[in-house]
Amino acid sequence: MKIAVDFDGTIVEHKYPEIGKTRPFAFETLKMLEKKGHQLIMWTYRSGKYLDEAVAFCRKNDFEFYAVNCNYPEEEFNETKSRKIDCDYYIDDRNIGGLPSWGEIYYLIHPEEQESNISVRNIKKGKSFWKF
Repeated sequence: MKIAVDFDGTIVEHKYPEIGKTRPFAFETLKMLEKKGHQLIMWTYRSGKYLDEAVAFCRKNDFEFYAVNCNYPEEEFNETKSRKIDCDYYIDDRNIGGLPSWGEIYYLIHPEEQESNISVRNIKKGKSFWKF
């Protein structure tokens, strides 16, 4: 799947134009999604030097997006085309209801893994499913 990911307020706390603190498990989750074969696109309001700083910040955290503010790496900006990104999911702090935790985000995309992780925990701890 193609997944568009906002930067400010989503990967990091809101401090624009500065870069805020990394949100817990943001990069770990992005790396797991990438390992699953998803194409992750940074889709952010940032541009120019502020965008360059965000991309560099992600690289410093050992993460490289498939594309940045475009549908694919080779895409060139064209004012006659829509700026709406072509993706299956958006991960953004401006969602109705706000941004879930990065763990919840992962399991929303891969619910089949949550079910298997819960059953493994139940077996290891000897607890009933309903107590989780």
